[in-house]
Amino acid sequence: MGCDGGTIPKRHELVKGPRKVEKIDKNAELVAQWYYCTLSQEELRRPIVACELGRLYNKDAIIEFLLDKSSDKSLVQAASYIRSIKNVTELNLADNPAWKGDKGNTKGDKYDDIQCARFICPVVGLEMNGRHRFCFLRNCGCVFSERALKEIKTEVCHRCGVPFQEDDVIILNGNKDDVEVLKKRMEERKLKSKVGKKSKKCKAAESVSQQDTTEDSPGPSEVKTAKDDMNTNSGERKQIVFTKSAEANGSSSASGKISKASSGTTKRSIVDSEEKSEAYKSIFTSHSSAKRSKEESSNWITHTAYYF
Repeated sequence: MGCDGGTIPKRHELVKGPRKVEKIDKNAELVAQWYYCTLSQEELRRPIVACELGRLYNKDAIIEFLLDKSSDKSLVQAASYIRSIKNVTELNLADNPAWKGDKGNTKGDKYDDIQCARFICPVVGLEMNGRHRFCFLRNCGCVFSERALKEIKTEVCHRCGVPFQEDDVIILNGNKDDVEVLKKRMEERKLKSKVGKKSKKCKAAESVSQQDTTEDSPGPSEVKTAKDDMNTNSGERKQIVFTKSAEANGSSSASGKISKASSGTTKRSIVDSEEKSEAYKSIFTSHSSAKRSKEESSNWITHTAYYF
């Protein structure tokens, strides 16, 4: 049973028993949830967003995840419900004046106080380090401690004054029961949004069909105007007929008057008129220059009566 050097082994070194369950360090778990991004495992930096299940992310990591989902399968499965930037809410966080960060840790020998958080509750002043329950509002993204909402019960945001309901309050990094409740709320919201989109589409289609029917079928006012147009057209035609008949009667009467006047007046020859000149009168056969004697006239066989 002896070994080199005369050592004697013990029983637990020779017999293998059941493995002990590894306990997770609570402090390390809290630091991972409240100080680092759930998706990229990098330190949280503004702008910080939260999903509907209460997990914290860097906004840059969410955008990269939405653009390229082929990076890591485990991370894709954890954030599979995030399909657009609308599924996350940007948080309005209140800075902690006591938090100094890495300013005094230039040499690396400074003690990091885990209890000191970067953000606090603006109402009560509790630090957001995981020791206290925190929540945010979906409408505005303001972050408060659960104690502040319980002690000061209002239906309006303490910071920006936006109204909210109980369903709009989402707990950050809650336990399993909280996550199940948030999942149910998220599914209900998705169903409501789908039903609302379908109803909007149906209403839009009905409005378009109604517009088409109203354009095709004339209304009562249009029918009245059409009848009025017909009546006005018929009236215009009647007026035109009457005016034409009147014009015909007037023209006939005028022609009768002219004929009577012409019959009443005697015919005057151009030769007797004193207004015309002799050159103008010599054109006509009634002028004295056009008359010839018998001697000047030619034979009726060879020449005409006007031959010289």
